[in-house]
Amino acid sequence: MYLLNYLIIMILQIIFVLMSIAFITLLERKFLSYIQLRKGPNKVGFIGIIQPINDAIKLFSKEMIIILKSNYYYYYFIPLLGMLIMMMLWMSIYFKSNMFYMEMSMIYILCWMSMSIYFLMICGWSSNSIYSLLGSIRSISQTISYEVSMILIMMSLFFFIESFSFNMMNLFQMYLWNIMFMFPLSLMFYISILAELNRTPFDLSEGESELISGFNIEYMSSLFAMIFLSEYGNIMFMMYLFNNMFFGKNNIILFYYMYMFMIFLIIWIRGTFPRIRYDNLMFLIWKKFLPMSLNYLIMMNFIKMMFMLMLN
Repeated sequence: MYLLNYLIIMILQIIFVLMSIAFITLLERKFLSYIQLRKGPNKVGFIGIIQPINDAIKLFSKEMIIILKSNYYYYYFIPLLGMLIMMMLWMSIYFKSNMFYMEMSMIYILCWMSMSIYFLMICGWSSNSIYSLLGSIRSISQTISYEVSMILIMMSLFFFIESFSFNMMNLFQMYLWNIMFMFPLSLMFYISILAELNRTPFDLSEGESELISGFNIEYMSSLFAMIFLSEYGNIMFMMYLFNNMFFGKNNIILFYYMYMFMIFLIIWIRGTFPRIRYDNLMFLIWKKFLPMSLNYLIMMNFIKMMFMLMLN
């Protein structure tokens, strides 16, 4: 009986995440349209509210063309890996009826996040197109580079709270948010998330001006929809993780407003900033973020050690 309840809750969670992704895309298109002084989707339903449903029907009903020299099985099944990674990340969040929740949940999240590189790499390689291959090479170097700094930033927080648990993060921020004394780290972490998710201004693996559409250029129909869903699902999850790490979840209403603001900020950045140059992208991570995150990690350990000595 308990197993059935857990299964129902998991299915409902996935359904709600997929519905949220649909309306986040509508939110993005609306905000971008107003930034660019136009209307955006406004024909289907009241102020275009049913537009995501129409887009989903169109994508999943389109014809699938078999590419002659593609690596057939990898090409067709790798979007499912992207969806699996996104869903397994969402399964790790803390609530009482979550069967997947564990005390070392942040280690579990890091393992699944590192799997996303294989998704991007095989997407580009299996299409057998020069544009998709270049996009996948760019995404490999970019994602691996920013993962190093991002994990060091997260380790600073883990050493500070002395736990890898989602729940402990919330309890630790009962009276004071982590962002109050980790503000530089929060900015670096947010920028690293943008780079990890291939979002503007770090969308070099999907650079339209050079690579047409990058690693996903040969994907169409339902396969493209799966890649699209996994990308936006990861955006929503990473914003949830950011808020949980630096703002806590003790006040659920405030958490929700901060969460929506962070998602809006990603859209706002997309409508405002131009794409960064590739050498500047690598300079930023290896020469700026990595030394700063390492110094912060050493400093946090030093502060913890001094407090322990004072208490003893």
